[in-house]
Amino acid sequence: MPNEQPIKRPGAAPGLETVARRRLWLRAFARGLGSGLDDLCSLTAEEMGKSEWEVLSSELMPLMASIKWHRRRLGRLLRPRRVSGGALWQFAQRQRVHRRPLGRVGIIATWNYPIQLLGIQLVQAIAAGNRVVVKPSEHSPESQRRLLEIARDAGLPPGTLDWTEPTREAGARLLAEHELDHVLFTGSTEVGRLVGATCAEGLVSSTLELSGRDSAIVLDDADPALAAESVWHALVMNAGQTCMAPRRVLTTPAVHDAFCTELARRAEATDPVRLVQPEEVSRCRSLVEEAIEAGGRCVPAWTGPLDERTMRPVAIMDCPPEASVVEGRHFGPLLAVLRCADLDDVLRRHREVDQVLATSVFTSRPRRVEPLLDELGSGIVTINDCVLPAGHPSSPITGRSASGWGSSQGVEGLMALTRPVVLSRTGRIGRLPTEEPGPRIQDFLKGMMRRGAGRG
Repeated sequence: MPNEQPIKRPGAAPGLETVARRRLWLRAFARGLGSGLDDLCSLTAEEMGKSEWEVLSSELMPLMASIKWHRRRLGRLLRPRRVSGGALWQFAQRQRVHRRPLGRVGIIATWNYPIQLLGIQLVQAIAAGNRVVVKPSEHSPESQRRLLEIARDAGLPPGTLDWTEPTREAGARLLAEHELDHVLFTGSTEVGRLVGATCAEGLVSSTLELSGRDSAIVLDDADPALAAESVWHALVMNAGQTCMAPRRVLTTPAVHDAFCTELARRAEATDPVRLVQPEEVSRCRSLVEEAIEAGGRCVPAWTGPLDERTMRPVAIMDCPPEASVVEGRHFGPLLAVLRCADLDDVLRRHREVDQVLATSVFTSRPRRVEPLLDELGSGIVTINDCVLPAGHPSSPITGRSASGWGSSQGVEGLMALTRPVVLSRTGRIGRLPTEEPGPRIQDFLKGMMRRGAGRG
């Protein structure tokens, strides 16, 4: 006989079968985060080089907002939904769609926002009723370990939440050795391809939240001071280690000089920042020196990195289009500013990059942006702002092509961690006969179909 594999039977984690129990856990998790603020801030600051305010504002505040959002909406989003709009011949049928947990979800965590991103993924996976196993990042092991302990100690039943060692090898073992029903991965496109391919071999669904190489677009009618403030804040946030931060700015002629003046004023007043990966500092140095040699103007004046992990955020003004920095294949506080001829030229240069996750457009006429959504190609388009609106707990983050697939956060992210089950009930009255009807009834039905088709 063939070697048959056991059938995986998805279902809610024991002890979390009801939405009410999961909402109680969400409340306890929020309380645990409140009690553990000092620990989380100090651990994250030590590992990531962030200030306490940055940990609070960019890590814990978005996570707490997500918990509150799920507590308020979980019952409505996951309750059974009646299916309406059936045809006449379905008169006797009553159908409801139930949302059921996927089963066991694997999370391969990222390091650049170790508390926020992993925390929201935990909230959505467990709120949906799943069991979870996490591979923490090797760059943020202590802060993520503390986060996982707080989540577990908030009242999760044994076996609901487990985690592996924080090593690269543990990620491969997680995919190979654990029986998973879904995988959440946040990281680079290169590693994301490997994760996606491994999941495909086992027919395991996945959500890949990969990086963007995004543009900020400053149109003629934009406020140059507002655009410069927003773009520069997004660039230096988290030392430039944000997947949705702009890598280049595309300006139109009427606003270019004013924008560069405003941006330079902010760049000159910015302190050095510490990056997590020394190789990114080295990459940024090579890109800056190449762009200067090609004719770009560096603001502030380039003096090189302060040490292997520390550099000043810089912008390459009037950057030559052929400079490698324009491609945006770096993960640090380095920005290319290009002068474009007109809107068509802006869109052409924007489309030269295949990793678009979040595009920012600055204009005094927001209505002109909506017709451009397909051309921009991003999952998130912000008008007169950068990055910050993506932290709204209702907003999904959805990549495409080299920026990933699937949705995380918001309603779409929660639903992606459940499976729809259609429960259909057929009554005795009005049910279809199982035998073939006679010619007269068939002719009657044909006539009804023709008349129905004629009415559209």
